[in-house]
Amino acid sequence: MTDAERLAGNGAGLIRERALAARIQRALEAVYQLDRVADVGDFLRGAEAGEREVLLMHEAHDGALEVMLRLPRLQDSDADLDALCQIIEGVSHFVYVAERARTWRGTTKLELELQAEVDKWVVLAASIHAFDESRSAALRARLYEQVAFQHDAAHESGERYRVANATANRFVRRLEREYVGAARYSEMRIELRRFFQLGQEEKLRLARSQ
Repeated sequence: MTDAERLAGNGAGLIRERALAARIQRALEAVYQLDRVADVGDFLRGAEAGEREVLLMHEAHDGALEVMLRLPRLQDSDADLDALCQIIEGVSHFVYVAERARTWRGTTKLELELQAEVDKWVVLAASIHAFDESRSAALRARLYEQVAFQHDAAHESGERYRVANATANRFVRRLEREYVGAARYSEMRIELRRFFQLGQEEKLRLARSQ
C-alpha cells in the first residue's frame, strides 16, 4: 500500500473536494452574513463508492453535537453537475446545522433539504457570467425540473425531497420575477437572508406565496 493510499482513508484524498467545500462555506456565510462556527473541512470524509452525500450527526453524553460530512469525489469531467450539487448540499447542511446549534434553534430534515435546494441555486448562480432572468430560468430548470429522484414518492424520503424541490423551484421563480429581472440584487440578498432565518413552516409559506 502506498503512502497516498494510506492517507486516503483519513480524508487526505479529498483535496479538490475540501477546497471546493471551503469556498462554498465562505460564499454561504457571506450571503447570509454568518459568523464562522467551524471549518467544514475538519469534518469531511469521502463517501463510499455509489454513496451520496450525507451529514451524520450524533449528540454526545455531554450534550456536544458530533458531526461528520461524507462527500462524493468530483470526477475529472467539468460536466459532473450531480457531484457538484451534492457537495453544495452537504456544505449547506453543515452551515445550517452549525448556525442553528449556535443560536440554540432546532431544525427538521425537510427544512435542511429545502435550504440546500435554494443554496444550490445561490451558489451556482453566482458563477454565471452576465447573470440575468433567462440564465436563471435555465439554471432553475436544470436544478428543479430536469431531475430524477432516488426514492419513490410514497417513501418518506421521496416525499420530502419532492416537497423541497418543488418549494425551492417556486421560491427561486419568485426571486427571478421580483429581483433578478430588475437586477435588484441587493434587495434579493436581503430576501435570501430572511428566508434562511425562517423556520420550516414559515419557509414553506413564504415560498408558496404570490
